[in-house]
Amino acid sequence: MAEENKKNLKEKLSVNEKSLGEKKVETSENKIEDKKSEIKESVTSKIKEELDKATSGKQDKKTVRTDEREYVIPIAVKVRKVQKYRKAQIAIKIVKRFLARHMKVYDRDLNKIKIDRYLNDFIWSRGIKNPPSKVKVKVFKENGVVRVELANISSHLSFKRNKLENRTLKASESGKKKVKNSEIQRPNEKTDEQVKEVKEKKAAVIDSGNKMERTAAKTMKHTTKDNNKQPKHQQRKALAK
Repeated sequence: MAEENKKNLKEKLSVNEKSLGEKKVETSENKIEDKKSEIKESVTSKIKEELDKATSGKQDKKTVRTDEREYVIPIAVKVRKVQKYRKAQIAIKIVKRFLARHMKVYDRDLNKIKIDRYLNDFIWSRGIKNPPSKVKVKVFKENGVVRVELANISSHLSFKRNKLENRTLKASESGKKKVKNSEIQRPNEKTDEQVKEVKEKKAAVIDSGNKMERTAAKTMKHTTKDNNKQPKHQQRKALAK
């Protein structure tokens, strides 16, 4: 009886071991499949994010204006207690803080507010000590950046703006003309390869001339000089009687 009980126990143990081994294999296979699925999901999510970034970058290139508004920003009240040699600088900061508050800029980041060149000139027009008391401004958002412009430009600033615009137009037209002239191949003009060949020939001629001069100088050094040369002036001798 004791031997039979031992055999039964051994058989039960072997069966249990086999079942545990099968369970372990199944659990390991399930873990591997779960990891594979997680890796696939992470890769697909990353690819989608990169595609979204690329598409958003292409869309951001198209400038889209939103939230166009007009404000009259008071400056004189907040600049009274500031030192005279800092008033114009503080006036620009006041404009930026006012717009960051009213245009709902995230974290009140002043770097996201871009002031126009002519607005800056208007604030600095009377020097660092006497900025204007108030400024009328046009504001709009462009791809998450707040841009500020003068609402009413003076005659002096309008003349300056027109002058700069004309200059940029002339520069762009001259650049286009240069490009067109470079594209046209005239019959008398030489190609780059021909120019290189001419330069190489000139360099070879110069090198050969220098070599000839060096060899001539060496030969002159090694040649012996005639010591029986006559003097330049003959000695005076007494006449025969």
